[in-house]
Amino acid sequence: MNVTAERKGPPQPLSGEQAERKPPPKSLSGEKAQRIIEAMRASVAKRGTAGSTFDRVSREAGVSRGLLHYYFGTKEQLLVEAVRRDCELRLERLQQQLLGAQTAEAFINLAAEHLQQSVRDDPQGVTLIFELFTLSRRNEDIAAEYAALMRTTRDQVASMLAAAQREGVLRLHASPEAVAEILFSLTDGFALRMLTEPERDFAETVQAGIVCARALLAD
Repeated sequence: MNVTAERKGPPQPLSGEQAERKPPPKSLSGEKAQRIIEAMRASVAKRGTAGSTFDRVSREAGVSRGLLHYYFGTKEQLLVEAVRRDCELRLERLQQQLLGAQTAEAFINLAAEHLQQSVRDDPQGVTLIFELFTLSRRNEDIAAEYAALMRTTRDQVASMLAAAQREGVLRLHASPEAVAEILFSLTDGFALRMLTEPERDFAETVQAGIVCARALLAD
């Protein structure tokens, strides 16, 4: 989702949070949309999806409830867009971090640091993804959007891996798509456990994960 120019026209509130879902506009007000998304991220991390009502999120974002309806339709769609934006930003940061990697070992270590930094500095973002997965098990529309989002992120990481292999940085031991899936499985599992036991030292566990990644990415 590109958060760019402000959409024109006054927002018209719909009747109830479960009003018929409509696709969000392609361009949103950067400042307003970002406030809404940040308020949703914080609310979901604190209260879960059920407790993150449009009334509560709109108050915390400092905008009208009607504006949330206008931009997103339902709180479920707002959650999708919040996760989509988070994934875009995480992939951008990961790509920037990995651009300077000249060896497989540097690539793997940077990816491991990216995971730990994400859990340490932005647990809300990790929580959002798990909340959206839980919601997708009960909502067919959200399930389809969640699956599409997972495919997109997998394909983008697979493209990064393939590019690194062409440049001689990595030597993949399976297709880029398969390696990306395994790496996501590792990082998602690590993130869940790190959030569950924040006081635990996961250094040894991360090193074991690096050994697994090395078997997929290097000679």
